[in-house]
Amino acid sequence: MLGPVKKEATMPNSPYYLIDAEKFDGQLEELKKALAAYWNNYVIAYSYKTNSLPWVIRRANAAGAYAEVVSDDEFLLAKKIDAIGVVYNGIAKSEETFIRAVTEGDIVNIDSWREIDWLAKHGIKGKGVGVRVNFDLEKLCPGESACGNEGGRFGFCYENGEFAKALSGIAQSGNEVVGLHLHASSRTRSTSVYRAIASIACKAALQYGLKLRFVDVGGGFFGGMEGKPVFGDYLKVISEQLREVFSPSETALIVEPGMSVAGPSVSFVTTVVDVKDTPYGSFAVTDGSRCQVDPLMRKSSYFYRIERLSSGREFVDRQVVCGYTCMENDRLFVLSGQERLCPGDRIIYEKVGAYTMCLAPLFIKYFPAVYVSENGETKCVRKRWTCDDYMSGDER
Repeated sequence: MLGPVKKEATMPNSPYYLIDAEKFDGQLEELKKALAAYWNNYVIAYSYKTNSLPWVIRRANAAGAYAEVVSDDEFLLAKKIDAIGVVYNGIAKSEETFIRAVTEGDIVNIDSWREIDWLAKHGIKGKGVGVRVNFDLEKLCPGESACGNEGGRFGFCYENGEFAKALSGIAQSGNEVVGLHLHASSRTRSTSVYRAIASIACKAALQYGLKLRFVDVGGGFFGGMEGKPVFGDYLKVISEQLREVFSPSETALIVEPGMSVAGPSVSFVTTVVDVKDTPYGSFAVTDGSRCQVDPLMRKSSYFYRIERLSSGREFVDRQVVCGYTCMENDRLFVLSGQERLCPGDRIIYEKVGAYTMCLAPLFIKYFPAVYVSENGETKCVRKRWTCDDYMSGDER
């Protein structure tokens, strides 16, 4: 947990995010290798919602990844950067961008009744679309689904006949269902979840006689976590199940990585700015906030390292590392029986590239800078926001 002492005159002022370009590229390459080994007819669609920083989405695009988008704003962003392909999911599509995506030949997975109505309303005929399937993951994998017994709200329910009605509505509009989208959020991200996803794809295709051009298993994979499944583990079970019904020569496999690619490749650098002693221990205040590494404030631990300016300090029984905000729960971790932290020491949080930059609020301070490290050089790809940035849309 404790890193070496570093004294670099050229280090940027904290706080800032730091993207390891080689690690980002490496995660995508590992995924490609696993797909090639188990299902060599695939589309990687990078999840914009996970981290849509322009540098990140352009890098994914350059590596051959489609854009996986879930709103009209994300869709237009993908078009803005000339994404090589788009997978349009979710319930936040606008009518205009939905019609554009279907008519331009993007991969569109229908997730609401109004989208089926739009097909009929605009007289779109002969376009192949996908449908998101809502199925009972909790029943198939007890204790593993994110929603538990509450059930999920996305897609058309397979078990109660809503999925069959959706198929009928799409057919009546003159369109063919050519793909299934089966992303399911889980607590465990285990391989058994993906076996269940693939099994539902097989079952639905057989029951309704679907000739599918693609099966979209979504994302949610572990990536770069010691002791956790790797890409090959997931693709092995998915492939074994899908091959009971489908063939790679006829049906493409779509995966939608986000966390597994962006997460491991980003660090967040903070500096201790003040230390206070109280009867409850020592509080080390940093210029970064829990909001910026854990926006939902749910995590109980973090990957971090400490870079002290000097060594040989006194040991302190209890030190609480905190953020700069006025919220008392802006506390990140506790050091027990370790050397005292002092102003100027740096605390670097690792594996924080997923759902941080896009969820961190504009609370008290504005967005921090983002840097990219590549080939031994560091460059800024997003400047720290100022009042001018915050007021850029102000109209008086």
